[in-house]
Amino acid sequence: MNFLIKLLISGLAVIVSAYILPGVAVDSYFTAIIVAAILSILNVLVRPVLVLLTIPITLFSLGLFLLVINAVIILIADFLISGFGVDSFWWALLFSIILSIVNSIFEEFSKK
Repeated sequence: MNFLIKLLISGLAVIVSAYILPGVAVDSYFTAIIVAAILSILNVLVRPVLVLLTIPITLFSLGLFLLVINAVIILIADFLISGFGVDSFWWALLFSIILSIVNSIFEEFSKK
């Protein structure tokens, strides 16, 4: 049940983030929930492999390369989901930053 609530909150964060950024488009709230679910799956399956493969670059950039990995994961989700669109790598990078901020704000409100 807790996972379902987090998924709904993440879907809301995707909608809000897409509303803020003109380079990101989401068709509906249902699509946003699918985006949140796919991003969760990609973060569990793909992200550890990418982090492991890019350890030298990540250490050299003092961890900033992890933002690039987040953007790549969002671009993979864009490829997989038809109702979700990101115009470029830079919009994906900005979307990942805004999404994490909005998601953390919603998580704080849901705890109270």
